[in-house]
Formats: sequence, structure tokens, C-alpha cells
Amino acid sequence: MGATVVQVLDGLVTALRTIDGLRCYDRPADLTAAPAAFTLLEAVDFQNAFALGDPRMEITVTVIVARTSDRAAYERMSEYVAPTGSRSVRAAIEADRTLGGVCQTLIVQRADNIRSVSQGDAEYLAVDFGLTVHA
Repeated sequence: MGATVVQVLDGLVTALRTIDGLRCYDRPADLTAAPAAFTLLEAVDFQNAFALGDPRMEITVTVIVARTSDRAAYERMSEYVAPTGSRSVRAAIEADRTLGGVCQTLIVQRADNIRSVSQGDAEYLAVDFGLTVHA
């Protein structure tokens, strides 16, 4: 495999940190101040090409925003879900599809699973971004 899981997750965190004010973690955090993003390796497909030439990682990036009001939370979330713009998760990650030369390429496939999340006494709005990384 070309890139390790740690290298890919670190590269994603670096890309996400280009979004002003977004706290970024390479794994789910127990208690987090919003807005925040964290990465999670979902699967590795070793059989994508002959002789392990193109292992593929499926990764989820979850973004949470404070839910002080529904309207404000959805407005902030819409900035992260937008395909372009200074707060776009997709644009930040795909700005360098090799994550600084760590992987062959990647693509942000979707944003889905928008939901409310409770953590402690706080309420958040969360969304998952599904990525495919060709290591």
C-alpha cells in the first residue's frame, strides 16, 4: 500500500484546517467544541487492482455545528455542505487530491446522514462526508 491510514487521516486534517474556525481531529473526539470535524476509517479494499496496486480506503469525515437554534445550525451546515466556497468541506479536501503527495487521488462522494447529536448537555447538528481515497 502506498499511503498508510495515519498518513491519509493526517492529510485530511491538514486539508480541513484550511477552513477558518473549524476544529479538526484525526479520530472521533469525546467532547468537542463546535464547529468541528473528525475522520473515521470505514474500510480498506485491497483487491481494487492487481498486486495491491490501488488499495482503496473508504473514509467518513463528520462535521458538527452547534445547535443553538435550528435555523442558525442549518445555515452554518449549508456552508460546509456547499460544493464550493471558503467553508466547503468538499472544496477544502479536493483542493489537493493527493493530500500533499500522500495518496494517488481522492474524491468526496457525498454528504449525507444529516442528524441531531447530543453530547453531554449540548445539542449539535452533524453531517457525514463519504470519501474514497486511492492510496
